[in-house]
Amino acid sequence: QVQVEESGGGSVQAGGSLRLSCSVSGLTVSTVSMAWFRQAPGKEREGVASFTVDGSTNYADSVKGRFSISRDTAKNTLYLQMSSLNAEDTAMYYCAAWFMPWSGGRFAESGYKYWGQGTQVTISS
Repeated sequence: QVQVEESGGGSVQAGGSLRLSCSVSGLTVSTVSMAWFRQAPGKEREGVASFTVDGSTNYADSVKGRFSISRDTAKNTLYLQMSSLNAEDTAMYYCAAWFMPWSGGRFAESGYKYWGQGTQVTISS
């Protein structure tokens, strides 16, 4: 049974930083592509960053230069380092594992098989 669990969310002031973690069990992260998504109140879930099996990364335009996605295979964990945070980054952040290219694009919800429950990030001005 695969379990995906996010942690590291919280409340920070604008300009601050946070690091989100995505711990996975039942699946080896080095064998699948993974991604971070977020969903703000009243908005659709959107892809933020992805990490492929071979270590390639992709970012949404809105977070380029501010967010960094990484993987620790020893800990079987995916990370999202976020800096220069602003109010528009306030959202529930979700970790997604096992990219299925036949089901959707790399930043499409339908493209991933396993999801965590999310961790809330709130940015105050």
